[in-house]
Amino acid sequence: MKSTPVTLAELEHLMVAVPGGPLLGTVKGNIPGDKSMSHRAALFAGLADGESIIENFLVSGVTQAMLDALTDLGVKWSLDETTLHVWGKGVRGLQPPEAPINCGNSATTLRLLAGALAAAGVPAVLDGSAGLRSRPMKRIVEPLRKMNVPIEATGDGLAPLKLVERAEDEPLKPLNYTLPVASAQVKSCLMLAALAADGSTTLREPGPSRDHTERMLSSMGVEVHWEEKQNAHQQVSTVTTLKAPNPLRLNPLQMSLPGDFSAAAFLIVAALITPGSNVVLQQVGLNPTRTGLLEVLIQMGADIQVSNRSDQGGEPVGDLTIRCSKLKGFIFPPGSAANLVVRMIDEFPVYAVAAAFAEGVTEVRDAGELRLKESDRISALVQELLAIGVDIQETRDGFVIRGGGAVRGGSVQAHGDHRLAMALAVAGLASQQAVTIHQAEVVSESFPGFIPTLRALGANLSEAKIRRSV
Repeated sequence: MKSTPVTLAELEHLMVAVPGGPLLGTVKGNIPGDKSMSHRAALFAGLADGESIIENFLVSGVTQAMLDALTDLGVKWSLDETTLHVWGKGVRGLQPPEAPINCGNSATTLRLLAGALAAAGVPAVLDGSAGLRSRPMKRIVEPLRKMNVPIEATGDGLAPLKLVERAEDEPLKPLNYTLPVASAQVKSCLMLAALAADGSTTLREPGPSRDHTERMLSSMGVEVHWEEKQNAHQQVSTVTTLKAPNPLRLNPLQMSLPGDFSAAAFLIVAALITPGSNVVLQQVGLNPTRTGLLEVLIQMGADIQVSNRSDQGGEPVGDLTIRCSKLKGFIFPPGSAANLVVRMIDEFPVYAVAAAFAEGVTEVRDAGELRLKESDRISALVQELLAIGVDIQETRDGFVIRGGGAVRGGSVQAHGDHRLAMALAVAGLASQQAVTIHQAEVVSESFPGFIPTLRALGANLSEAKIRRSV
């Protein structure tokens, strides 16, 4: 009897992590370009006047949505392996898309595009996956309306978002605004819209969010000033001021993106918890708004050395040497969201794995923003770590881990979250038995080379495709 071919939709991607020997070696050039900066570089290059060249661009599912959006807006680009060429059309040169722009599962894509389209005055509908439609967009819609941006949301501030055409001789209002929570995505959206405002815009945040947009726009000729302020209680806030350029013109980008610290985080933790490991990661981005995880791990006893510090495209980079370490638990101080939590918000899935192998109690608080990521990262993380034997308890805005016990391994789900999938694989490298991650294809969203990179260091990590269960 002739068999019926199995379609891709009927196949499920499994990733299996098996405990084994130490991780040893140097990772050079295999850490993908910074995801946050790749998003920004592609879009900002499309808004510039002339050709931009961006090296070490992250080629993945999550950045493809941004590149496809540029195509929809009439911007030409090409990729030569990881070098991106973009022929920018200027802020007011974008063309109205013929159909709604599909942002996939990327909130960064949608929020940054909303700001850029607001500046351009281009009518468009921004939409995406079911998961993206559930993420909060009121946090950009309300301040954009204060700038006189004609924008409509769905329901209670959700995607799809609709922007209405605005005449070129109608500048937007400058904004003086305090963000309720520190958010680089919201801040960047408003900064992009402020490019077309009549005057200067000032944005205040209750903590230090990523400053990639400030650095990149400054390199493109925009007058941007940002600073941190500390009150009597040692709480840090930030103030960013952008003066709209007149005439509205951005210089093209010529830069190489540093290795993504968020991707490097999985390799860092894998080396820390796998006995006998000694790993060197070269040219990792060390922007201080991104390295909260590094600081916390060192306080937990991690043997991590930083060397060869330099500047790459306006961003600090360096080499990291990581040796397996005996970690101890860490209690996040009250009110830490304004500083520490926001600087490691993307690393909590793999941080929880490090805490599971540490001696003592780790308590994460003030991290409620994790519930609004690709998954509810608190609930999903707790569910799957419990499944492999971790002593973890969910709280309203974080979790409590009693580390040092046996992590037995088992079968887990990725919940459509690339960072959760990779964190669970890292746990499997030091657990008692293998960890099998279902729906692991989502890893390609941000770190397509995750499996081969760890294999090259000696990890027993494999992948397979099977028929989906029904």
